[in-house]
Amino acid sequence: MAILYRGLPYPVIEWTEGDKCCSARWYSENVALPPKRVQVVDDRLPADIAYRLACEGTALLWRGDFQNARHLLKAITRRADRKSAKPGTTMSETFHLYRQAQSRKARVLGMLLIPLSADYSIPLRRAPDVRQACLEAYGPKGEESVVSLRGLQGVIGAHEWHKKGVKIPTLGGLIHPWYGVYAPIRSEYIDLVACVPLPTKVLAFDIGTGTGVLAAVLIRHGVARVVATDISLRAIACARENLTRLGLRSQVDVVYANLFPEGRAPLIVCNPPWIPARPSSPIEYAIFDPGSSMLRGFLAGAADHLEPGGEAWLILSDLAEHLGLRSREELDSWIEAAGLMVIDRLNVRPRHPKVKDISDPLHAARAKEVTSLWRLVARSEK
Repeated sequence: MAILYRGLPYPVIEWTEGDKCCSARWYSENVALPPKRVQVVDDRLPADIAYRLACEGTALLWRGDFQNARHLLKAITRRADRKSAKPGTTMSETFHLYRQAQSRKARVLGMLLIPLSADYSIPLRRAPDVRQACLEAYGPKGEESVVSLRGLQGVIGAHEWHKKGVKIPTLGGLIHPWYGVYAPIRSEYIDLVACVPLPTKVLAFDIGTGTGVLAAVLIRHGVARVVATDISLRAIACARENLTRLGLRSQVDVVYANLFPEGRAPLIVCNPPWIPARPSSPIEYAIFDPGSSMLRGFLAGAADHLEPGGEAWLILSDLAEHLGLRSREELDSWIEAAGLMVIDRLNVRPRHPKVKDISDPLHAARAKEVTSLWRLVARSEK
């Protein structure tokens, strides 16, 4: 997302190096403004001093060996991890304290900065070739820039995800997530969609398609045509690419829309973000849904977009309930207010590693989590 900074359509970071005032384009996935205090540093900087400066809000523009910068970031991370979040008196308080601690840690770790040349190469000793990864994340090259090392690691990781893909057994193929588009690494909800008997094989809407994985699953499940929507242009391009790779592009229309496309369908599927909390970066919108706005919007509009006798499938974890962020009674009331009723609910336990991680501050809630596929119909139909 571009913002204006001194009349330019992007943010600029400024610093003094020697006796010279310098500036460069600033890249930040969470659209954070560039740090105001920047100190040029190299391999001679001790980790304790680096950590103290970062905690005080001073960014560290690295001019030393790239691999040493990686080691320094690990050292800063170890020091930041000592400031672990204290548990609250309730699970919701524990969650908010945990998020605050994670946010503070992210700010500190984001203070170690790496320069990028105009072609996205790193002008440092022993630096890897990140040009293709940066091109995928930031778009066409053209000028010198600065990015946090932690952010750059995210760019590199996303490039590897995109290159290798995520194996989806249900599809018998791979999904290749783009930078900034959430990877479908939790397969239990995908398996739910694949095993539920279809109320139709004619048409389905996939609301908030992301990588396009559920649209592909619906086609493989027997639906003849899917209209998939998203409000992220990057997600739309990602979904189109994945569907093309899978040979399903002719059966799926991927369109820009805030929730629903035009018209009605006998099946509408939605996997909204599961946690009603504020995201700290664009990719977290796939996880956090402030005020449950997408969930409530889907429920409120589903009946008006269902064909007579049609079903709306809501895929939702109950983790928010165990965290004390949303009650089952609230969800039930939103379903009823939308003129919908539940005809079935299929449940599955998550299989991700955090379920068994007792060191996780949120383990007590994660251990109880259940992911459900709610089959909903318009109340007037029954």
